[in-house]
Amino acid sequence: MQLLTDITPLRDNPAFRRLWFGTMLSRTGSAMTTFAVTLQVYDMTSSTAAVGGIAVATLIPMVLIALPGGSLADRFDRRRLVLAMTVLAAAVSALLFAYAALRVAWVWPLYGLVAVESAVSAVTGPARTTFIPRLVRPEQRASAMALNRIIFQVVLIVGPALAGVIAAGIGVKGCYLVDTVSFAGALWGVGRLPAMPPQSAGPRTQSGFALTLEGLAFIGRSRVLAGAFLADVNATFFGLPTSLFPAINAERFGGDPRTLGLFGTAIGVGGLVSAVFAGPLRHISRQGLGMLSCVAVWGAAFALFAVAPSLWLTLLALGMAGLADTFTVVLRGMIVQAATPEEFRGRVSAADYLVGAGGGELGSLEAGLVGSLATPVISALSGGLLTVAGAIVIGAALPGFRRYRAPEPEAAEVDAGAADALAADSAEPGAYEPDRAASGPVLDTEPEPAGQARDTGS
Repeated sequence: MQLLTDITPLRDNPAFRRLWFGTMLSRTGSAMTTFAVTLQVYDMTSSTAAVGGIAVATLIPMVLIALPGGSLADRFDRRRLVLAMTVLAAAVSALLFAYAALRVAWVWPLYGLVAVESAVSAVTGPARTTFIPRLVRPEQRASAMALNRIIFQVVLIVGPALAGVIAAGIGVKGCYLVDTVSFAGALWGVGRLPAMPPQSAGPRTQSGFALTLEGLAFIGRSRVLAGAFLADVNATFFGLPTSLFPAINAERFGGDPRTLGLFGTAIGVGGLVSAVFAGPLRHISRQGLGMLSCVAVWGAAFALFAVAPSLWLTLLALGMAGLADTFTVVLRGMIVQAATPEEFRGRVSAADYLVGAGGGELGSLEAGLVGSLATPVISALSGGLLTVAGAIVIGAALPGFRRYRAPEPEAAEVDAGAADALAADSAEPGAYEPDRAASGPVLDTEPEPAGQARDTGS
């Protein structure tokens, strides 16, 4: 069994390769802006509450925009939509640079720009997710998901470190300037993709609100999608105690900022290791059970973090959490892509984006509130144990999700039109030739008959 993540999508698919490298470049710039905004708000106010306001400014537009934004991805050409939103995001970064260069001491304009950036991301994120099924073979989707997760982990490690060096040298305006320039990578990666119009013309006759409701109803009917989203919310709401890190660091390790930095680095390193060694995920057929197992490991790791008496065990627990997180995200992405018909892909991807991004913000808030009412250790420990219990409950309540099996590659959905365009775009060998006889995705929207359990196959 191959342990390393298969890089065939990068080697043989020029369009995916350009998208991958362009995304890594632009997201590194975005991570620098996240670091810079946090530092700038704190320098302006010397208030942790004001820094917490950044999360509010991020979460509100995300909740309001993500699902309607997914409807846009099911009505218009997704490539053009992402290009337009990328230009708008670059403009926001340029305004952040100008605001920092002017050295204005008002924090509210920063909140406003953060809110606009969050709204743009709420449209761009789901639309970009729909690219992978059009660009790679069905049997390569797991590898493509893992390769995308490598981007996230590399950015998590490199972005803040690079931002710290630049901010210390020329100030936060340097971070914003680099971010603005880095959007050239995203424009290069997306601009040369084939056109990606929605395959079904039907939704164009419906209002955006009706499309959103239809998408939510579809998710509610699919036990597979509902289970995947519930499992992820369970993990992030109960088991993501990042707001407790400073307090636990102060209580256990004297508040050394270098130690605090190691907390995030440990999670990033664990996630990067699992993203690189994600090859076996392609062979897991019981993906629902696999995701629930990873969520349980994630929760157990944070419970261990809460009571670990030494620094090495603390960092090991956080590394385990990062490892489980990457496997969880990759499995969730594989499930969502396989269980979603093309006409719902934008809206389901929007819900997936909202669950992944919004759940973390709520989880940080929940951990902080419980930590203030009890103790940080009790908050982290109870959250980790509740995550494990939640995974067990979800598996028992949604047997269709627990027993969900990945569809065979020949039964997976293929977008023949976009694949033909991609083949024409590439003169390299190995360009994707679509399977014209491919049928629709396998959906598990009805409970299985009693006693019809399947083999694990993992």
